[in-house]
Amino acid sequence: MPKVKTNSGAKKRFTFTGTGKVKRHHAYHSHILTKKTKKQKRNLDHSAIVVTENMKQVRDLFCLR
Repeated sequence: MPKVKTNSGAKKRFTFTGTGKVKRHHAYHSHILTKKTKKQKRNLDHSAIVVTENMKQVRDLFCLR
């Protein structure tokens, strides 16, 4: 039986914490930054945790069950 591969896009976008939660980056922080306020850009710079409703989808991309 062949190896099950991790989704390439997922491994670039998500990382796992030590407790098994999944970290993600905020969207809207890559371009068109001139019209966004300093506060908005600063808050988008932090990482966030994936919500529990989407956790199964993300873990399936990493072939974890």
